[in-house]
Amino acid sequence: MVKQTFPRELRLLTPEDFQNVFAKPVRAASPQLTLLARINDCGHPRLGLAVPKKVLKRAVWRNRIKRLLRENFRLKQSELPNVDIVVIAKSGIGKLSNEELQKLIDSLWRKLTRRYNG
Repeated sequence: MVKQTFPRELRLLTPEDFQNVFAKPVRAASPQLTLLARINDCGHPRLGLAVPKKVLKRAVWRNRIKRLLRENFRLKQSELPNVDIVVIAKSGIGKLSNEELQKLIDSLWRKLTRRYNG
């Protein structure tokens, strides 16, 4: 059985981790989300989130988006390539329902996986 937890090792924690992804990323984007990814040496995917206050003013709105993104990543991590991923929220994301956001992030994971697997 595949472990589906979200421990500290699966997160991008330092500014250097984020800068490494921003340096030469592979992109998967939609009007509401942008995924930036770069190969890592960890042997597993890692996730970093950027949900700016400029996009979603209230903390509860930002936390909802982050919670849904983390949960979706936790469930899909075994299908993803060994990359560091930074998810950047853009305007309009707050208008999506939970189901619409789940469908959107699933399609972006698939797009990103296709780009790395050829």
